[in-house]
Amino acid sequence: MLTLYWEIGNSILEKQTQNGWGSKIIDLLASDLAKNFPNNSGFSVRNLKYMRAFAEAYPRFPIVQVPLAQITWYHHISLLAKVKDTTERAFYIAETAKNEWSRDVMLLQIQSKLYERDGKALNNFECTLPDYQSDLVKSIFKDPYNFDFLMLSRKAKEVEIENLLTQKITDFLLELGKGFAFIGRQYKVEIDDTDYKIDLLFYHTVLHAYVVIELKAGEFMPEYVSKLNFYISAIDDKLKTPTDEPTIGLLLCASKSNVKVEYAMRGLTKPLGVASYELEQLVKENIDKLNENNEEEQG
Repeated sequence: MLTLYWEIGNSILEKQTQNGWGSKIIDLLASDLAKNFPNNSGFSVRNLKYMRAFAEAYPRFPIVQVPLAQITWYHHISLLAKVKDTTERAFYIAETAKNEWSRDVMLLQIQSKLYERDGKALNNFECTLPDYQSDLVKSIFKDPYNFDFLMLSRKAKEVEIENLLTQKITDFLLELGKGFAFIGRQYKVEIDDTDYKIDLLFYHTVLHAYVVIELKAGEFMPEYVSKLNFYISAIDDKLKTPTDEPTIGLLLCASKSNVKVEYAMRGLTKPLGVASYELEQLVKENIDKLNENNEEEQG
């Protein structure tokens, strides 16, 4: 079907180039096709314009057919409308095929600007992981993470974020990306007769490694990295098997200074990344501001 649509779109482009025909060619073609194929609604004026745009965007389509054919026509027409940059569009095509996103999920990822965030978390993976794994791990973590689906204000506490993330684990796993399997929240590990609780513990089925995630509601503090490093060591000793890769840590903070993060990670031998997250919920923030204004007026 994609090949047929490309050929129709390419024919329209060629005719318009050769004969200087305007948009009326599409109207006439749609009318002719409707008469010849009365039971096919795929040849509307709107869809023919998408075919022309598809052929224009991918002039070498028969050669690069495999990656493009991994997603549906309806994915393509949405991408053509929403994403103009060819490199960015290629990214979403590959991610949609890899993660088997529906068109709605793909559009949510575009809206959240995944292309700009993907693989951007500050990390020490090149120094702490073998070459074959470091690039893969780096590509999995992003910065910032988008938690808008939680419907929280900026004043949300860590426990509130954590509670809602586990309640909406499907949305959270979607934001994390493909391969994350949820192990538990407040996961207890005993070290030297003392119980410690890890905020969120996952296992990544592609990396074959445990992933420790710690949440902080405020700004990044250097001591958070030491605690995360401590938890990574604990999981390596308590859960990791000889067939597992080294445990990876991810620290999520409401905000961070990149310089402080780089200093805090210097010299560490455990693989970890630090990223921020967004809880920007416009309506909720406006409610917060109204409440603050009311409090000031009453005060």
